[in-house]
Amino acid sequence: MENGERRLRTVDLARAVGLSTQQVRNYEDAGVLPPAARTEAGYRVFGERHREALLTYRALQPGYGAVTATRIMRAVHDGDVAGALALVDAAHAALHEERAALRTSSEALEALAGREASAPPARSGDGPHGLRIGEVAALIGVRTSALRVWEAAGLLVPGRERGTGYRVYGPADVRDARVVRTLRRSHHLFDRIRPVLDDLRRAGSSEALRTALETRGTALTARTRSMLAGAAALDAYLE
Repeated sequence: MENGERRLRTVDLARAVGLSTQQVRNYEDAGVLPPAARTEAGYRVFGERHREALLTYRALQPGYGAVTATRIMRAVHDGDVAGALALVDAAHAALHEERAALRTSSEALEALAGREASAPPARSGDGPHGLRIGEVAALIGVRTSALRVWEAAGLLVPGRERGTGYRVYGPADVRDARVVRTLRRSHHLFDRIRPVLDDLRRAGSSEALRTALETRGTALTARTRSMLAGAAALDAYLE
């Protein structure tokens, strides 16, 4: 520590930031704090820099998570500022991907809602056992080969008719096929489409998924704000 700087015992630092003394020790051991000086008796001696480090770490946690926040602080205290900023960049890139996936799901839902509203009425042949592959292809306007490709990619999972083994598409399967067709026309790759279908099946209905997406969007916005606050605290700490 610099001459004249206020010296803090472990308990003093713990009280200053609302932690236990053991947590302070753990954070130093993990590299969240810069190394503390020691008295002749072996007791840790902290200073203002350590208090600022703890406050910075706690500002990073809500947006970046405890693991990434720890890695960022450790890199800073190891003198690897570029590495710390790379971790920040990676976290923001991952959040961007989440937001892009959310936008894809929302686009698919809106397109699906429009198609369901304009879909033709059920035909007399649409019995309780569902539709054959050719009927689904004609209904949504694709080739049967496209449906087979989507099935091979794991996007569609139609049932099979006993005895004949023919594919049978129920209402949910037709819905999923519509979603795939819509997203493929927007040039989305299979890896981007698969999570949309997983979410739709998990939610059970378009309306339930719409509610879930709105909740997720709100959470992403809150996380973005938290990341901005954490990055600002980190920038101040680096100064």
